[in-house]
Amino acid sequence: MRFRVTPYHGNLLGDHERLAAFREAISSRARGLTYDLGAGSGILSFFASEYADRVIAIERDPKIAACAGENLSGLDNVSVVNEDALHYEFTAADTIICEMLDTALIDEEQVPVLRRALRFLRDDGTVIPQAVFNAAEPVTVNFENIMYDENLSQPSSGPMRVYDRVEFRGDLPEIFRGSLKLQASSPFNAIRIISFTLTAPGIICGPTPMMNPPLIIPLGETGDKGEVEIKLSYRMGGGLDSVEASII
Repeated sequence: MRFRVTPYHGNLLGDHERLAAFREAISSRARGLTYDLGAGSGILSFFASEYADRVIAIERDPKIAACAGENLSGLDNVSVVNEDALHYEFTAADTIICEMLDTALIDEEQVPVLRRALRFLRDDGTVIPQAVFNAAEPVTVNFENIMYDENLSQPSSGPMRVYDRVEFRGDLPEIFRGSLKLQASSPFNAIRIISFTLTAPGIICGPTPMMNPPLIIPLGETGDKGEVEIKLSYRMGGGLDSVEASII
């Protein structure tokens, strides 16, 4: 099937690892009334249409919603709604698909949208993806602003450690606030956060070209080698300006 897409969504469709992880999860878990939140070009709704009784694809951008409407127009069990999922009036859902993912869930509205939508999910309902694991590692950089490191160009100064797991079916925190201990083999002045997505039990998708590029957060000071404790906080969906990090 040929999809009408924007250049950005064309890149999303070209990310085969991302698509394969979601397609496998949808084939094993989507059923009943399924909502696809932030549906984009409609590719995940297209996958879900084969397994769910009814799919409602919600996309707030009118131009992208028009693309999705055209792409999914031949499917009798799929409806495209041009509306913001934060304000949509849901009915009882069996499955919620929400791929508004970003590294550590900082810069996209995955958590705010799901905090609203989960109130309408049946007790035995399913969320795709299931969870995100966030990990951090020490790095040394020569810049001061937070930025993405898509090609992992900055060498690590120590091993990666998972510091948080967010379960999308449970109580979703608005803010992450905590500390993480990292082992550094050499002095460092930043941390790199890497997120891994559990789309369904046994299906883990690492950072891909179009999903969760690693994020570098400069610390404003240099930490010594050995075990170092980092204080870290950010708002889920609050944007990069909400990030605060420092060496304890």
